[in-house]
Amino acid sequence: MNKLVVLKLGEETLKTGFPVTLQIGEEYTRPSVEITGNLPAYPEIIYHYRYWQTIYRNLKLASRPIGLPKQTLAANTIEECQQAANIFNTHFNNWLAADSFRPIREKFLEKLSPEDSIRILLQTEDFQIQQLPWQLWDLLEQYPKAEIALSSSVYEQADRKAYIGEKIKILAILGNSQGIDTKTDRAILERLPNVDITFLVEPERQEINDRFWEQHWQILFFAGHSSTQELKNAGKIYINQTESLTITQLKYALKKAVARGLQLAIFNSCDGLGLAREFAPLQIPQIIVMREPVPDKVAHQFSKYFLQAYSQGTSCYLAVREARERLQGVESQYPCASWLPVICQNPAEVPLIWQELYNSKPILNSTQVLVKFTPNKKKINLFSFSAILIVSTLMFGLVMGTRYFGFLQSLELKAFDRLLQLRPSEKPDPRLLIVAITEEDVRNQQSEKPRGSLSDKSLARLLTQLEQARPAVIGLDIYRDYPVDEEDSELDKLLKNSSSLVSVCKVSNPRAGISGVAPPPEVSKNNLGFSNILLDSDNVVRRHYLALTPLASVCNTSYSLSVQLALRYLYNQGIELKFTSEGAWQLGKLTFKPLESHTGGYQGIDALGHQILLNYRASPSLEAIAPQISLGDFLAGKLNDSAIKDRIVLIGTTAESFRDYSLTPYTDNGKPKIIPGVVLQAQMVSQLINAAMDRRPLLQTWSIWYEIFWIWSWSLIGSLLAWYLRQPNYLIIGVGGVLLILSGASLILLIIFALWIPLVPAFLAVSGSAICTAVFLANSKNPKLS
Repeated sequence: MNKLVVLKLGEETLKTGFPVTLQIGEEYTRPSVEITGNLPAYPEIIYHYRYWQTIYRNLKLASRPIGLPKQTLAANTIEECQQAANIFNTHFNNWLAADSFRPIREKFLEKLSPEDSIRILLQTEDFQIQQLPWQLWDLLEQYPKAEIALSSSVYEQADRKAYIGEKIKILAILGNSQGIDTKTDRAILERLPNVDITFLVEPERQEINDRFWEQHWQILFFAGHSSTQELKNAGKIYINQTESLTITQLKYALKKAVARGLQLAIFNSCDGLGLAREFAPLQIPQIIVMREPVPDKVAHQFSKYFLQAYSQGTSCYLAVREARERLQGVESQYPCASWLPVICQNPAEVPLIWQELYNSKPILNSTQVLVKFTPNKKKINLFSFSAILIVSTLMFGLVMGTRYFGFLQSLELKAFDRLLQLRPSEKPDPRLLIVAITEEDVRNQQSEKPRGSLSDKSLARLLTQLEQARPAVIGLDIYRDYPVDEEDSELDKLLKNSSSLVSVCKVSNPRAGISGVAPPPEVSKNNLGFSNILLDSDNVVRRHYLALTPLASVCNTSYSLSVQLALRYLYNQGIELKFTSEGAWQLGKLTFKPLESHTGGYQGIDALGHQILLNYRASPSLEAIAPQISLGDFLAGKLNDSAIKDRIVLIGTTAESFRDYSLTPYTDNGKPKIIPGVVLQAQMVSQLINAAMDRRPLLQTWSIWYEIFWIWSWSLIGSLLAWYLRQPNYLIIGVGGVLLILSGASLILLIIFALWIPLVPAFLAVSGSAICTAVFLANSKNPKLS
């Protein structure tokens, strides 16, 4: 998706700091997001840039620019230049990581995807800010299709009559070539496809002026010497051995060129930011300049890489980024070469791709025209297209309606289960430890007269030994809706005073006829989590409860046990729960999208509370998610403290006699796989921890509009297959192949992106459309269809 991002910096200075406004939207539309922040005062940034700049300009590189002050110091080395660049880069990104700028950064991460093609416009009139190499912002490394450009805060769309001919008109000015090789620039331009180039070699001012007035141009290219006057921040180009020009001296001629369709100016010359500032009032759509003196070889390589990518259909912004990044290959000889190219953009204009600069449609000869407009052929195509469109749309509507009312839910869930089972296994989660109460443990406690699976004495010993080993947090997944025996004061103290223990209770649901279970009386509300799980109609757990609002329940806690454990662990890792402006949960860079009544294959479910899909971790079995030790072995000291320290410890029963088991989407020898409740809690905790810390994706679904497009597309494909493959045998093979592709795509998207897409509806759409279209065409009385 093509996105436009605008960063507006207020009229302040680096000594006072800048107010910043971020706007995000899609191309050709108004911004959908706007947020403000601040960049703090940081005058040291310019000091470090000037320090690097001084060293860079004092390197012994070929083709030093005309017009810059000559350095009288001893020449610096490439290593000194790179060291100064690293220092500047560190300070620059520290400045952009300031707390006052964090809302801008977080909104950027929230609203933009690495797959998006992003144009970023930095709007500022501060010349010092414009000089900084903003492409070094570490945030942009996460967005391979993003490029940043400078723009003025004052702009307008120029009135122009765009000329589109059979070739792109380029005016190439090869200026003063003293000490540089402009012949290579010419050779690079001459290799471009579909161009009509006029070369002006070391021309006089009047010749340039006349060319602008007399003809229309779409691209202006300048190679030669140029410079920026520091006091006026104005640019100057050297057109021959004796003459130089400012943009102001060509003002009227350039205005005429813009009005006639000039789209892009490329100044492959030194120190060009002053040129760009002078160009801004002329409202040219785009300018590409070099922000510092550019060695001859770097200039040639950039021209070659940029024009090659741009002429092959890559957008201007991505072509500049590609060319910039390829310049890194020469930085051992020419340090910081990738810093130099910069786009200057008129925000009122949308950049054109190469193919939009000329008429790329082929010209038909007379024979082709006659064939194209044969009357019968046109009727045949029109009737066939109408049949395909009508049948595919009706089938799409039928499938979507059937799905919306829930008739496909069970099929979709079974298909989803099968895809989950086909995923590769993962490694166990090293952050967890399960202490399991087995049937043998239950029998061994009979003398202690337990009121459940775990007696007070055993629990006291267990908690004491665990606390000594300093785990990150302990989760007690066993109901204790009764007080501690008066004889066991040690357990009473542990339950009341332990800061690492989280106990469990159950929230009642009067609508569903579910009664609650009270928490341990000794445990404070802050150390409680509910154990409620979400069962689908087939009693399988596919969803993960995060939070709910208890209504008159004996269990008065809003967060689930898994959330309580995960939040405590993540807090120790410096990650806290936050909420976006829309109220969504956020852990670090992870934003949770709760399930709604109609989400993916779920249709009309009770979306009470905050629910997400449960992304099980099969490693290689569900029970193997974490190391387990029985209660007896643990109390016997068979586990080292190092295996407990800083881990999340879950205590729960695996004894079958207590029936704390749940069905999962997985199977075991063809039968539904069941796991103990404590293992289910471990799966849920692991999901949250790994999503927040390791970027393991949460299961997600498309929005309704993506699903509509997906299902309708497959419905259309089914109709097209039936129209193209008229023979039933071929049609069966074709539909079978398409269904295999659809299944494979669904599995790949689930494995790579944890994306659950509509598989069953697409199956039905493609098959139904193919059958109906084939029947329709076979029974049609229109002879022109055969």
